Amino acid sequence: MRYGMVIDLRKCVGCNACTVACKQENATPPGVYWSKVLQYEVGRYPRARMRFLPMLCMHCRQAPCLDACPTGATYRHSAGPVLVDEGRCVGCRYCIMACPYEARTHNASEPQGYFPGKGLTPYEQTGYARHTRGTIEKCTFCVHRLEEGKEPACVATCPAGARIFGNLDDPTSKVALLVKEGIAKPRMEELGTEPSVFYIDEG
Repeated sequence: MRYGMVIDLRKCVGCNACTVACKQENATPPGVYWSKVLQYEVGRYPRARMRFLPMLCMHCRQAPCLDACPTGATYRHSAGPVLVDEGRCVGCRYCIMACPYEARTHNASEPQGYFPGKGLTPYEQTGYARHTRGTIEKCTFCVHRLEEGKEPACVATCPAGARIFGNLDDPTSKVALLVKEGIAKPRMEELGTEPSVFYIDEG
């Protein structure tokens, strides 16, 4: 089994519901985004328009971060996602430099709450305790939800249905069919990282 995701850019409206869902599910500190939506402009006036590009860890089959990690803290889950063992991570940031998708974050400082001067809310106190200072963090495909038979939070939340999740090794799954048909393609394919996240372009 190898989990993968297809993101249909024709449907993405840049609402950032996926960004918020990821932060809520994983209790990431302010300024830390495991999932984000980049926006940029295409065309020229008067036909210029905004486009949106959701980004997250690509969970590459040939992951540069995995090769760069000197302690073995970066490893691959049996279902495909690339994860980080915080107990073995020394925060050297070699993996950050190796990742061409800028998907990793160094958890360097004590997390501050969203309400300066007011302390941490009960949710923040509980959630931030799950993050080890001095280690590397990233999208996990919500592997804890996968083990419960649920979809990643970003997929379950997307109001436009722009995210499709499933088993890339199952030839009958929707994600596998979209990839096989050539409709969904990876970012920066020329790097040979073999991402597990694919995009359907607006064309």
